[in-house]
Amino acid sequence: MLQSAENSYNQKSHSSSPNYNPAKTVGAPIDQATIGRTLVIKGEISGSESLYVDGRIEGKISLPDNRVTIGRNGIVQANITAREVVVMGKVSGNIECIDRVDIRSEGSVTGDVITQRISVEDGAVLKGGIQVRSADLKHDKGHNEFTSKPAAEAPKPAVHEAPKALPVTAGA
Repeated sequence: MLQSAENSYNQKSHSSSPNYNPAKTVGAPIDQATIGRTLVIKGEISGSESLYVDGRIEGKISLPDNRVTIGRNGIVQANITAREVVVMGKVSGNIECIDRVDIRSEGSVTGDVITQRISVEDGAVLKGGIQVRSADLKHDKGHNEFTSKPAAEAPKPAVHEAPKALPVTAGA
């Protein structure tokens, strides 16, 4: 009897699952579409998820509530409207962001940028105008500032403003 009890014990230990702990995901999964390195898209892209571009896009990208990331191999010849844009590749076109634009050291942007916050790392290329608007300014989704005016007439920030106070002179 003792032997059968040991056998039943050994069988129980082997029949239970080994110390297997599946990997647990933290938080909700991130919905992100990816345009691969060899893909070329000509036309308009819109949707309700984030986009990672490592291929080539020509046309228009409109994802106002999401993030658009241009990968190191990405080449975009399009106007981009998004909540957040990260550029590690090349963008030729205007960028309108609700939150922020981040141009990394290997990134290049040729076009005008409208955003609340902007970050341009050392080594990045930015050729165009920048308009930083305040956070309390409500964005009208039906009005796109880039399409309402030609690029030559796009609003440019004032470089020289009138002084707020008179300068103090020495010896007075």
